[in-house]
Amino acid sequence: MKTLIVTIAALATWAAPPIEHDYAEVNGVRLHYAKSGSGQLMLFLHGFPEFSYAWNNQLQEFGRDHLAVAPDMRGYNLSSKPEAVDQYRMPLLIEDVRALAAKLGYGANRKFILVGHDWGGAVAWAYAAAHPDTIEKLVIVNAPHPGVFARELRDNPAQQKASMYMLMFRGPDAEKTLSANDHQMLVNAVLSDGLKKGHFTEADKAEYLKAWSQPGALTGGLNYYRAAQVGPPAGGTPPATAPSTAPAAAAPPAIPKIMVPTLVIWGEKDTFLLTGNLDGLETYVPQLTVRRIADGTHWVIHEYPAVVNKHIRDFLAR
Repeated sequence: MKTLIVTIAALATWAAPPIEHDYAEVNGVRLHYAKSGSGQLMLFLHGFPEFSYAWNNQLQEFGRDHLAVAPDMRGYNLSSKPEAVDQYRMPLLIEDVRALAAKLGYGANRKFILVGHDWGGAVAWAYAAAHPDTIEKLVIVNAPHPGVFARELRDNPAQQKASMYMLMFRGPDAEKTLSANDHQMLVNAVLSDGLKKGHFTEADKAEYLKAWSQPGALTGGLNYYRAAQVGPPAGGTPPATAPSTAPAAAAPPAIPKIMVPTLVIWGEKDTFLLTGNLDGLETYVPQLTVRRIADGTHWVIHEYPAVVNKHIRDFLAR
């Protein structure tokens, strides 16, 4: 009986702590964030068109032994939504991350773990280039390194075709198109397959629809594409490049290497960001680990959360 009681107590200690919510005033904006647990900071950055809720599986897992935090990035859900497109330039997004980490007690002398998916991954790459001294480890999920992505948009017709949606996202009618029929295009792109397979529930869908319906939220998310001017060649014009990691708007220097240990997890059936984005990645990331998930799509964190979490656990343990 005593052994049983000890075992139950140990399991209770290991149980996932609750997910709580808070706000931080940083870098001229108010960021809402979800958090779980205590310990070393793990900061999770979502992509388009998601929000902090996308990381619930990871908050529950890593909140067991870390302070796991997922903000709504500027422009999304319950965070501030600046109107001007230039308020979504990469230097400001980098500073949001730095300032939020500092607000949570992780300044220059305390390193944290940074995780990003999609646009959150783009920001994470740029942040790691700008502030490598503040990160212990970097985890990227289906988000191309800017140097590799620029090459793929320039040279790979398949990636150019897969990225055509970016041109629509940058256009003036994007909000109208994406919000039509109760955001049906976004539902189809993000949720429909997961609802059929059980990766999402109707309750999840309701949360996404509520987030997408927040005033200004669609424009905020789309302004990431508009500010970066990222996308394939259009109408014979030179191709746009991926978001710059440079902190200044002057002539961009050579893209710096990522000098922190980095794990890249990639769902190989991603139809938006193709596996060519892994080719040559080690040129930019000397301390690179790649884990491919053969049946994963762009939404691999929802499809295979246990596999994603194990890859991250193994990486952190090394």
